[in-house]
Amino acid sequence: MKEPVIETVDSYGMTAERQFSDLWARDVLSMRDRRLLLLGLLVGQGIDDQAEIQLDAALRTKLLSEGELREVVVFVTHYAGWSRGARLNAQVEELIARVAEDDPGPA
Repeated sequence: MKEPVIETVDSYGMTAERQFSDLWARDVLSMRDRRLLLLGLLVGQGIDDQAEIQLDAALRTKLLSEGELREVVVFVTHYAGWSRGARLNAQVEELIARVAEDDPGPA
């Protein structure tokens, strides 16, 4: 297969993508473990936009269920603080509602 012509080279983006894909491909920790660790770090640092991306990925790939995401909220709130926990709770509930709307249900 011939690679498409790139009009603008994003060498930083390509390098970062390669490094992160290598990091996520390591087999010592499971994908679920990595996702949980990353969620804790992002919430703890207040990086809400990235946490939202990771929450979405965790739910849609079924690495974490709705109930498990809600349990993450309970657990992380006690360590990251109530304001960050409240924000995480809102993100989780909005995501669950959005995914339910996207699901056409049984055929």
